[in-house]
Amino acid sequence: MDPSLRLVPAAAPVKASINDTANSLGLHDTLKYGPRSLADDIKATNSLQNRLENWDETQSMLKLTMHRNIYGLHAPMRQLMERKLVSYNPHMPAMAQSNIHLDILEGRDEILDVPDFFDFEARPSSDIHGDMERKLRM
Repeated sequence: MDPSLRLVPAAAPVKASINDTANSLGLHDTLKYGPRSLADDIKATNSLQNRLENWDETQSMLKLTMHRNIYGLHAPMRQLMERKLVSYNPHMPAMAQSNIHLDILEGRDEILDVPDFFDFEARPSSDIHGDMERKLRM
């Protein structure tokens, strides 16, 4: 847990382009800059998209840091422990599930969002044993 009082997520780190890491022959210098990743060359991320993806995590870290500063180290540790205990879901994967306990602990119990109305993960499955093996990594 990185204690920070950041209100908005940090900007994405700037990736070096092939032109920035080229040697005198115009090729990528692997010894100096490390192995080249084609995924980084192709993927162009927007700063707004990065901030939206990291918004919930940043807000959660802000709340945990404020509780740590006010109440001491035990408060965020207890909250994280409670979230971990409640997030364990031993139910069958083919059945509809809801984790209202985790929503309450994270403060999302009064928020209505798209997954509350449309269940994108629900699919009828005839192979319940296979689903349980995949869930339990057997």
